[in-house]
Amino acid sequence: MTAIEIREPGPPQVLRPARRPLPQPKAGEVLIKVTAAGVNRPDVLQRKGAYPPPPGASDIPGLEVAGVVVAAAEGVSEPAVGARVCALLAGGGYAEYATAPAVQCLPAPSQLTLEEAAALPETFFTVWYNVFERARLRAGETLLVHGGASGIGTTAILLGKAFGARVIVTAGTAAKCAACRELGADHAINYHEGDFVEATLRATDGRGADVILDMVGGDYVARNVAAAAMAGRIALIAHMGGAKAEIDLRPLMVKRLQLSASTLRAQSVESKGRLAAALRQNVWPLFATKRLKPLIHARFPLADAAGAHKLMESDAHIGKILLDA
Repeated sequence: MTAIEIREPGPPQVLRPARRPLPQPKAGEVLIKVTAAGVNRPDVLQRKGAYPPPPGASDIPGLEVAGVVVAAAEGVSEPAVGARVCALLAGGGYAEYATAPAVQCLPAPSQLTLEEAAALPETFFTVWYNVFERARLRAGETLLVHGGASGIGTTAILLGKAFGARVIVTAGTAAKCAACRELGADHAINYHEGDFVEATLRATDGRGADVILDMVGGDYVARNVAAAAMAGRIALIAHMGGAKAEIDLRPLMVKRLQLSASTLRAQSVESKGRLAAALRQNVWPLFATKRLKPLIHARFPLADAAGAHKLMESDAHIGKILLDA
């Protein structure tokens, strides 16, 4: 099969097509003929040498795919051979075939194409786990999402609104803010034109956000504390603005805030399988009832993975970037 290798840590040009043996499903796994794979920030970090795959995972980048199951390990009956699925991977997605633990596969929603389904796993797992399970977002509450135009951000808008929350986002251009509002965000703050803390407090009549989803870190951590409502919950999922932060613990305590942080890739198969089951029960029915649809910005052929990474690093995209296998 054709797969994308990382020749050495470096710029997008180090991604190159190569011929690899067809992977064989291990115990508990299925083999998927990949229709499309999602491109995510962790892939960029892996390409640069800053985010190595977990022990035992493929060195091929790619954390999510959609396609058709073509083989299964002995004893695996679900998903069945021939099923349309999307799957969360620990690696190996930038290829014509990929293996995945059966419990990390979800049926591709019938309302979506397989290409659209490839945009789901990484962001839906992440948002569900951090916003709804750990931060316990409830209907009627206010969700503040940083990076609202990203794949994570657009997913958080869709799910926040689907579950009855008020959604505020930050983004870096007028076009991105407009796209977020069109997707359903109640307020979009251009962080180049104003302070998101003041804008959030103004939009909530001084109350602040109940849940904050942050992929920036750095000095945003202290500002999130200022923007949070009493008993608010802050979920940190990345640190694109810096891995170190200095905060005053007093307002954290006075407001009775909770600050949580997590990564997804290194979690166990059992943990990811539990998340997949929760998504299937709580979110997958919404594709029919709420007409959920991921926002896809661009699609590239598998051989042009470098072009997809260039686009992601330009920060010009709104929504997801896909590779067609």
